[in-house]
Amino acid sequence: MKKILTLGLILFINMSFAQTQLFFEKADAFFKTYVSNGKVDYASIHKSPEKLNEILEIANKVSVSKDDANTYQAFWINAYNISVIKGIIDKYPTNSPLANPGFFDKTKHNIGGKKIILNDIENKLLRAQFDDARFHFVLVCGALGCPPLIDEAYLPNTLDAQLTRQTKLALNNPNFIKVKKNKVEVSEILKWYKGDFVKKGQSEIDFINKYRDQKIPAGHKLGYYSYNWTLNAK
Repeated sequence: MKKILTLGLILFINMSFAQTQLFFEKADAFFKTYVSNGKVDYASIHKSPEKLNEILEIANKVSVSKDDANTYQAFWINAYNISVIKGIIDKYPTNSPLANPGFFDKTKHNIGGKKIILNDIENKLLRAQFDDARFHFVLVCGALGCPPLIDEAYLPNTLDAQLTRQTKLALNNPNFIKVKKNKVEVSEILKWYKGDFVKKGQSEIDFINKYRDQKIPAGHKLGYYSYNWTLNAK
């Protein structure tokens, strides 16, 4: 009996691993097909949603553990971004995710064996479990005000480099961080989640300068520009 149970456990682990790898492969192909320059081809996805639906079916069968942090984070980041696209497609055509009441806090998605809202993926499964402000530059809410969606999946073995790359991309973008004479205007993301950026005694500008090529001089006044909730469509 013990041998049968052990073989069953090994089989389950192998199947779970295969399902997770299949998710990453399908997600990577999906983003490469429908995302370019940070914009999503929602019209084409809406016309032929089979690939999107296939990925979501696979995603619902995936089980990941926080003990394997890179796989866990990569899965839930991709799952968030794909679920945002699914939410848009379900209401397409639409001009903004905010045009759909409950988009982030009421609409449930079947991911990882859970019925879960987007806010809980971001805040409970990622931010509450890991102290990493770079999440804010890879979780894309379907709007132009977000950092751009990349045309590839986040993968466990490249996750750290991808997180850093996307954070640098956003914080060096003059449309995202607007440096003027003695003032710097930043996305409201840094206001809404201020606590994530000012830990260990650092300021928001200290955090920004960690990733900027051209540092913001000391003494610059920090301000926030209005978030653009227009759909990030091609």
